[in-house]
Amino acid sequence: MCRNIKTLFNFEPPASEDEIRASALQFVRKLSGFNKPSQANQAAFDRAVEEVSDAARRLLTSLHTQAPPRDRMIEAEKAKERSRLRFG
Repeated sequence: MCRNIKTLFNFEPPASEDEIRASALQFVRKLSGFNKPSQANQAAFDRAVEEVSDAARRLLTSLHTQAPPRDRMIEAEKAKERSRLRFG
């Protein structure tokens, strides 16, 4: 599951709310071991996703770098090429 969590910092355009939430959801799924929690655990699961999303958003807005922003399309192409070389 964690392989699906993508780097969100230093991209142009910046990470969207949907990307931050999706990353937080994957993180909470991994920690809890639940892909979809039971009704008894749903509130705690949802609260954890919101808290992790908030923490991730604060982290991303507080980070600084001198490196130029990366282009999402170029990085996606690099990932496809790495996958092609790895899996044929």
